Amino acid sequence: MARDLLALSQRVGAALIERRLRVCAAESCTGGLILSTLTDCAGSSAYVEGGVVSYSNKAKMRLLGVREETLIAKGAVSEEAAAEMAQGALAQYGADYALSVTGIAGPGGGTSEKPVGLTYIGLAGPDGYLQVARQVWDGDRIGNKLASVEAALAMLLAALEA
Repeated sequence: MARDLLALSQRVGAALIERRLRVCAAESCTGGLILSTLTDCAGSSAYVEGGVVSYSNKAKMRLLGVREETLIAKGAVSEEAAAEMAQGALAQYGADYALSVTGIAGPGGGTSEKPVGLTYIGLAGPDGYLQVARQVWDGDRIGNKLASVEAALAMLLAALEA
């Protein structure tokens, strides 16, 4: 899977360079793995702006502007939180696109309403572009994190190639 992620990251990087665009990220359950994967490619400083690991609700609010009302009403693992994380990162870093990921990587922490593996991946971009995808992975903690990174990079690549 590592080679597949590296190849996907290289494709994303090439698409960003070709379009002269930059990306940032707001990560929770992936713990910085999206940015780590993007920066595994030589020359990534040409298109990676930066990012934040906002694992706690406090960090999501303070660093990304996620509204407390959203966290209370919908929870940190929600479509709304993923959207606000992506929009907050976009505003904070001034990049062209921002990825966000929030989820329950496991093995614990799940409920009947929000099972282990539930993940929301957000993408904010130019002209108010916003997309959030819901996934439920069935792997272990590392597998769920890797699947989230792959889905996030694939979402960005699809947007770039549209």
